[in-house]
Amino acid sequence: MKADAATAHTRLAQFFEGVQLPTLPEVAHTLVSTLNDEDVPFEKVRQAISRDPALTAKLIRLANSARFGLPRQVVSLDDAITMAGLNQVRTLAMAACLASSFAAVKGVDSKAFWQASSATAGYAQWLARTLGTDVQQSWLAGFMVRLGELIIAQKLPDQIFEIERLPHLAGVRWERETSALGFTEAHVAAELARRWNFPDSIVLALRSAADPLAAEPFNRLGAIVHVAALLAELELDEHKSAADAIAALPAELVQTLQLDPVWLVEHMPDVKTFLDDSFV
Repeated sequence: MKADAATAHTRLAQFFEGVQLPTLPEVAHTLVSTLNDEDVPFEKVRQAISRDPALTAKLIRLANSARFGLPRQVVSLDDAITMAGLNQVRTLAMAACLASSFAAVKGVDSKAFWQASSATAGYAQWLARTLGTDVQQSWLAGFMVRLGELIIAQKLPDQIFEIERLPHLAGVRWERETSALGFTEAHVAAELARRWNFPDSIVLALRSAADPLAAEPFNRLGAIVHVAALLAELELDEHKSAADAIAALPAELVQTLQLDPVWLVEHMPDVKTFLDDSFV
């Protein structure tokens, strides 16, 4: 396993040679720098976002979406922070910045891609809340896990058609990427996160997300993201019922996370509650 990991690391390093990383806006760098702060600097976050009128408008629109179920309409950034919470607004702001930094690439359906990212983020947050794990960090890691596919499509356009070919079965894309490249989109996303100075907790989670049971040591957040990504694919691409989707999850991973399948079936959110076209 160590030899496989070393080989994947070498191939990944070779892959990144000559890759032009997307340019994150300054507000994103500012927000990323606050992720390691236990006490989120309120004014720093608020000022960073408020300097970008387009981002502020998008956040207000996001906060007013049905999935937040806020008691009244949000009309300003301060309103959004007060009603949705500073951590939630910061997470959404970073996601919006990430989405705007990536151009559409041939071979990847942009709408389907960002809907899958939103669904994965939503299921990761739901699982994190169930397990008592940081919900905002889980949402963000879930949203980021597929970003590597956009870099793969940019660098290796011929490969992406094989990776994305139908049918889209849950987990198969990771298998196709490993077979073709020796690493997955999650590994690429982890390297992006590392280069953008995201916290180590998110980098390590993304690095282990495609195969969390093989990670040493076991990474709980990576496992949550893995399960969330599978649920998103099972619901969006395979149109499984809640019972069938939960039954299709890797039993060993469900057991390792100490998740109760019966409870999951009974409480699993409808994927439609997570979908948001604001990131397209």
